[in-house]
Amino acid sequence: QLFVFLQPVEATDDAFWDQFWADTATSVQDVFALVPAAEIRAVREESPSNLATLCYKAVEKLVQGAESGCHTEKERQIVLNCCRLLTRILPYIFEDPDWRGFFWSTVPGAGRGGGDEDDENARPLAESLLLAVADLLFCPDFTVQSHRKSTVDTAEDIHSIDSCEYIWEAGVGFAHSPQPNYIHDLNRTELLKLLLTCFSEAMYLPPSSDSSNANPWVQFFCSTENRHALPLFTSLLNIVCAYDPVGYGIPYNHLLFSDYREPLVEEAAQVLIVTLDYDSSTSSSPTVDGTTTGTAMDDVDPPGPDNLFVNYLSRIHREEDFQFILKGVARLLSNPLVQTYLPNSAKKIQFHQELLVLFWKLCDFNKKFLFFVLKSSDVLDILVPILYFLNDARADQSRVGLMHIGVFILLLLSGERNFGVRLNKPYSVRVPMDIPVFTGTHADLLIIVFHKIITSGHQRLQPLFDCLLTIVVNVSPYLKSLSMVAANKLLHLLEAFSTTWFLFSAVQNHHLVFFLLEVFNNIIQYQFDGNSNLVYAVIRKRNVFHQLANLPTDSQAIQKGLQRRKKTPEPISRTNSQDGVSMEGSRPAAPAEPGTLKTSLVATPGIDKLTEKSQVSEDGTMRSLEPESLQPLQEGNPPSAVNDGEPWSGEASQPRRDRRRLSSASSSGQWTPTPDWVMSWKSKLPLQTIMRLLQVLVPQVEKICIDKGLTDESEILKFLQHGTLVGLLPVPHPILIRKYQANSGTAMWFRTYMWGVIYLRNVDPPIWYDTDVKLFEIQRV
Repeated sequence: QLFVFLQPVEATDDAFWDQFWADTATSVQDVFALVPAAEIRAVREESPSNLATLCYKAVEKLVQGAESGCHTEKERQIVLNCCRLLTRILPYIFEDPDWRGFFWSTVPGAGRGGGDEDDENARPLAESLLLAVADLLFCPDFTVQSHRKSTVDTAEDIHSIDSCEYIWEAGVGFAHSPQPNYIHDLNRTELLKLLLTCFSEAMYLPPSSDSSNANPWVQFFCSTENRHALPLFTSLLNIVCAYDPVGYGIPYNHLLFSDYREPLVEEAAQVLIVTLDYDSSTSSSPTVDGTTTGTAMDDVDPPGPDNLFVNYLSRIHREEDFQFILKGVARLLSNPLVQTYLPNSAKKIQFHQELLVLFWKLCDFNKKFLFFVLKSSDVLDILVPILYFLNDARADQSRVGLMHIGVFILLLLSGERNFGVRLNKPYSVRVPMDIPVFTGTHADLLIIVFHKIITSGHQRLQPLFDCLLTIVVNVSPYLKSLSMVAANKLLHLLEAFSTTWFLFSAVQNHHLVFFLLEVFNNIIQYQFDGNSNLVYAVIRKRNVFHQLANLPTDSQAIQKGLQRRKKTPEPISRTNSQDGVSMEGSRPAAPAEPGTLKTSLVATPGIDKLTEKSQVSEDGTMRSLEPESLQPLQEGNPPSAVNDGEPWSGEASQPRRDRRRLSSASSSGQWTPTPDWVMSWKSKLPLQTIMRLLQVLVPQVEKICIDKGLTDESEILKFLQHGTLVGLLPVPHPILIRKYQANSGTAMWFRTYMWGVIYLRNVDPPIWYDTDVKLFEIQRV
């Protein structure tokens, strides 16, 4: 009932204000129950001075707690209650534009000295709050183990302690693992929850193309003003990467004791990714292998990003630190998979999306880490969980964001040669997945999962097809031996994408055919020897290539092609893809339960903006190609490709999108295919290598069949294995890799995705629920 106080109350009336934090037996859930949204809004509208005083008093209590070091139980209780109260109130301050500047104003007479206003005393409320929280996160006997054994009299002075000695967990830059303390973990979790709420002002601003407008809360907290920036960054990273949900390596152990570490790990992961929300495309920060975007003449190290968390992340370089991070992330990402074959043996973690964002940031901001990941087959411990999530979420509309981040990570990895090479490792882990059984390599697994996503995912995944095929193109020159199952999947995709109605029904559909032809050309030119399965599949499906070469271009044929649409409603037939039996123990990918909440996402940039082309030279080095020197696929396009900037996730845009896709309207008005347009790209179809291969091999294979009366493919495969096309094929084309490039479009996408995940995952207490967020829409499936 406290909250209904609409008459102004003097700031000096301590007896009144103290009742807000004096209660001893509350939890954050109690505070949320006792302080309803309607009452916070009522005070905000009717009695703004009281709300201002309450915020200022609560911050003052936190500052006092940080000053004194919280030595008594009573002080700790007051700090925690103020923490909970601010967590409850802040979202209602952010949702009102008139209040947004409140925390950045100084409170008159609120100087610590009370009397004369020197500079130190005139800190904005937000800064005092953030610095107090930082101090409290390294407060001996409250959030960290005290190093003194003696009594309270000689308790450590919170201002003289070196917080680097109090890092929460061993790992990067810290070797000592403190004794776990349940109470400290709970207190840290509450403080981090408040910190995350401070940072969440970003949720109340609409998405803007200008991603440089940094979050002032994050900016200040990650600046040199925060003397705990380094130990806090390290504590958050280590707490996440050291977490083992199995419970000391003993299966089923988590059932014996309540795991109080997990809420802290989740909170730490969320705070960490939010502090790393930084648009690397706009900065001239070091490109992290040490070279800068400045000139070679600069002899001093560039300052690097002002955001110290981004700065520290980009400067991690010790092998053992990389090993610790990679092992930790891989262990946590694999946790849901272990669940499938040892049910309940370990606690099932729920924060895999935050981990994927963290992994993305690590690779994006620290190139040395990216190279370390690709240096050994450890990268496959990241790949397999990502493919598992992609396959599992493909039918679920509420997990579109998860599909995107998984694909973005694979796109980033596929730009490096080592990734393609690593994929040749045989796949023996048997994670139950709803895919056909096969024997082969990790490359086969990737192709089979991608085929599944394209042929049996939901409609909203169409913007990802370009990305999926770009990844396959990037790795194709390095794939030594595809299985028959994977080879058939690639040909099934070509068959589906080269039907006339598909090619003529949207302006960019033919790109998918170009990507697939590039895959076949790369494998035939660079990996012919081990790929008899693929060569055999190409020979069997040779009519697809002949049809492409003879694609009709006259108006009548175009119209006729478009008519076929009506007969085949499925974009890609599910039949005849020889799926066979799914793996044992797997469950089919399920759509979202009706009513599941999801958050909308901004559109992602088209593949031409997401990537830049690089050519691989003889010695394996890459050089970036200027766009002019390449014949781009996009020739003959209207200026804007269909799903570029198309809001494809809002419910409202769904029917329109479908109509547009089928009627092939692009944003430049109604679009219809013309003979000139078809000619413009048909003449560039790279069919020469495949036609030459068919010309040489088909007569030989037919001869064997006639001579030996063969219907047995193993004989033909044996022949193809020993065959050679040396000297018969056209000169090999240079290998083109499309490397991911940072751009503000993806930076904004990551911001909306990350905050959407955080919004939906914080349900107990529901910090932002039912407040007026602007960064995304909350929708029900």
